[in-house]
Amino acid sequence: MKRRIRKAVFPVAGLGTRFLPATKTVPKEMLPIVDRPLIQYAVDEAIEAGCDTLIFVTNRYKHAVADYFDKAYELEDKLARAGKLEQLEMVRNPLPRNVRAVFVTQAEALGLGHAVLCARPVVGDEPFAVMLPDDLIWNRGDGALKQMADAAEASGSSMIAVQDVPRDQTGSYGIVATDDFTGREGRIRGMVEKPSPDDAPSTLAVVGRYVLDPRIFDLLESTDAGAGGEIQLTDAIARLLQDHPVSAYRFRGTRFDCGTHIGLIEATIRYALDHEKLSEAAATMMQSALDELGVREID
Repeated sequence: MKRRIRKAVFPVAGLGTRFLPATKTVPKEMLPIVDRPLIQYAVDEAIEAGCDTLIFVTNRYKHAVADYFDKAYELEDKLARAGKLEQLEMVRNPLPRNVRAVFVTQAEALGLGHAVLCARPVVGDEPFAVMLPDDLIWNRGDGALKQMADAAEASGSSMIAVQDVPRDQTGSYGIVATDDFTGREGRIRGMVEKPSPDDAPSTLAVVGRYVLDPRIFDLLESTDAGAGGEIQLTDAIARLLQDHPVSAYRFRGTRFDCGTHIGLIEATIRYALDHEKLSEAAATMMQSALDELGVREID
């Protein structure tokens, strides 16, 4: 599989019930981190990695993501008339001209594996990425997916992003068992879903970035429904690694679980402090708030 990925799949059909009532009308992928929605950060990461086809797997009721990447004639006209050219450029071109967005409907909520399978007609017979926008990964250097795509192209292996977690938290993640894990990657020999700390084969937890060989589609087609009556991507990957190399990749960067309230807050703080125009004001405001609460400055 020493071909460069060109296509990225974004499963965005979920209802985001953790963030109700906000997500009654605003999909969780459209929740903002400072001044951009979560989905834009994931899209930018995919484009940086070399992807020129972005496949959004959505449901028939969610239109906000498609609307975001579509033209907004009235808004664009208003910005143009007001001479707000910087804002006009941001609204007019959320994607570079050489990148296309494709929207695929997942008719039933049958799990992540099923969502990925829905993208098969667009992906075809080539390696591709799967990105979960909930997992926002911040890094001042190359994005996580570019790091993985480079490693996959060099080795011919499928890649799954992992991060080290405290052993007492293994029950919240899929955990991989690896052979010869050196530096940033190692071949996966097994995966265990949410093991107890005593049973976990490692503390390397799977997070929402994958670079996959297209043969995963055949395996998903023949994978029976698992936990919750859903087709699990991890079940198909467990079968894939029996005859195709699948590596765990420990990316450089910090991952924020924006599927949780505290993760969204952490990401907002981090991105605000790193923002070109807002960092100084954000730091002052945050320190002022800490002072009011009687929390001393952290060195």
